[in-house]
Amino acid sequence: MTNGLILVVDDEEEMIQNYSRIIRKLGYECIAERDSIAVAERIKQSKPDLILTDLRMPVKNGFDILTESRDVAPDVPVILVTAYADIATAVEAVKRGAFDFIAKPFSSDQLAMAIDRAFRQKSLSDENRQLKEQLRRASLHELVGKSPAILEVDEVIRRVAETDANVLITGESGTGKELVAKAIHARSLRKAGPFIPVDCAALPENLLESELFGYEKGAFTGASTGRQGLFEAANRGTIFLDEIGEIPITMQVKLLRALQERQIRRLGSNTFSKIDVRVLSATNRNLQKCVAEKMFREDLYFRLNVIHIQVPPLRERTGDIPLLSSHFLNIFSASHRKKIQSISPEAMEVLEQYRWPGNVRELQNVIERAVVLSAGSQIEVVNLPREISTNGSSASLPLSIENLKFKQAKEQCIASFEKNYLTMLLNNTSGNISRAARKAGIDRKTIHRLLKRFNMVSN
Repeated sequence: MTNGLILVVDDEEEMIQNYSRIIRKLGYECIAERDSIAVAERIKQSKPDLILTDLRMPVKNGFDILTESRDVAPDVPVILVTAYADIATAVEAVKRGAFDFIAKPFSSDQLAMAIDRAFRQKSLSDENRQLKEQLRRASLHELVGKSPAILEVDEVIRRVAETDANVLITGESGTGKELVAKAIHARSLRKAGPFIPVDCAALPENLLESELFGYEKGAFTGASTGRQGLFEAANRGTIFLDEIGEIPITMQVKLLRALQERQIRRLGSNTFSKIDVRVLSATNRNLQKCVAEKMFREDLYFRLNVIHIQVPPLRERTGDIPLLSSHFLNIFSASHRKKIQSISPEAMEVLEQYRWPGNVRELQNVIERAVVLSAGSQIEVVNLPREISTNGSSASLPLSIENLKFKQAKEQCIASFEKNYLTMLLNNTSGNISRAARKAGIDRKTIHRLLKRFNMVSN
């Protein structure tokens, strides 16, 4: 088994053979390309871990190859080799992004050291990138918010996390039910075990049993080998049954038995296997209504609903939109390599006034879209979707004089109320903005924005 793939670019066959001999002796796989014009396509096809290129070649030189490789495979290190070595060339190579620079003639040991350094650096870079991606994914799934509604959810999570009680998580689509499930698992005594999410709505009825409980070899046509189910995969961890309300009645009976007996039987097997699994489930349906309509078993409902967590819609999370927006802005600015530092006050006001029928998931998508479209250092109203910036109103229709007067009067009343309320808040908190924000359930930035709008001086 080789340690990695090295692409050698050189127009001399003798040099290619020399490289190949040394590289294979070091335990790496070597491929070669003599045509400098074809290098970019060769990089795309072969996906090398390291590129060694001669500096002086016909048509395209080593610097051209370096530039092309940075475009198509920016994480692959490039080592430049030349018989015409001087300080200026070496400096230029490093400035253009080369990992190393080797002068001809070189010994086997010199080449081996350069290759070893390149692979060690690539290994560190890959590990760093993976860690950043893990952190990005983890941060994307944090339960962000300071509103009373979300703090209440967080408190329930804290209380139930270290127990093994089954939890039913309900709420509108996009509110973050899976985030709640992940938060429970992450704070539980099972956190070292697996977290297995199952989208019950996405699995056809004829596959649901085999996916959940597994199957033995020969259990059905095409079952050439046995396979463990998701309950077995979640052993000593947590299984999250999303869209639990979509499970058909026939499957509900088998699921209830598995939960009651704490054991499962693979499809095609006559024996039962013990399982040690915590069950979290979620739905955006009214399961009580489904029970009344005989669409969901009452005994299964009570088995799943030991603890109930209702995740609030975003429109009820007063003050959380600025926090969530900034949170997603930081994540997507990094992942899309954009230097966007903030959201303009006008854009934030639009975000706060929108009703968010798609909840947190919709806000997340809107911020990512705005990050991608923004050409400046902050997100503006123009970067937001039209249905958000117009707030679902008929703003595109011409206003009559009466409507315009009503709109202006309404805005003046709102502004007057906001200013009076802000004055009262600051008086009651001795001008302490942090305390005023906590008391009102809003972000400090919102208070600063209001202070600026009303030309009030903060302490």
